[in-house]
Amino acid sequence: MSSKPIHRRAALLGLGAALAAPGLLRAQSVDAFGQNEELTSDQPPVQRNISSFRQQHWQDHFETLGIGCLLADVTSRAVHYWDGDGVTYRLYPSSVPMSKELPKRGYTEVIRKAQNPSWTPTASMRERDPTLPLRLEGGPGNPLGTRAMYLSWPAYLVHGTHDKRKIGRQSSSGCIGLYNQHVEQLYELVKVGTQVRVL
Repeated sequence: MSSKPIHRRAALLGLGAALAAPGLLRAQSVDAFGQNEELTSDQPPVQRNISSFRQQHWQDHFETLGIGCLLADVTSRAVHYWDGDGVTYRLYPSSVPMSKELPKRGYTEVIRKAQNPSWTPTASMRERDPTLPLRLEGGPGNPLGTRAMYLSWPAYLVHGTHDKRKIGRQSSSGCIGLYNQHVEQLYELVKVGTQVRVL
């Protein structure tokens, strides 16, 4: 039986690999935001964000452009905007309501806009989570982000979010959420009176 001497370099490399293995395994089950999720190899493939966007045409949803049209497509998790000039078009990924029962669907319009909006949780939100504040002023911890566009339906908004993990997911209590940089762009385009459809 022959024995080879163990070299210091080989021993150190082997020890380093053994110590790193548990960390590598844990890294596979933690997403980019540090949240524990199931391994993607254990899940069926899903379509979300850009890969699931459906091309839309304003004529399929509105009779006229008017001063502008905004379409919130809950199925593909996207917001489409057409300006009244007939040229400007924007498409943004969005968050959508947590369940199919939460979103109101149909036609409405933008009745008010606010920068750094305050947030008042609805009675049903406070019932689900009694620890919610009665009101939260605008700022970094506010779930409405930096801009909000209020719809004629009470408590329904298109707004920003500071929590980037929510975009492309079912994560809201009925509103349509956008990245702050996107809602800030949209806010400058959308006028009070813009027609809206939630599809």
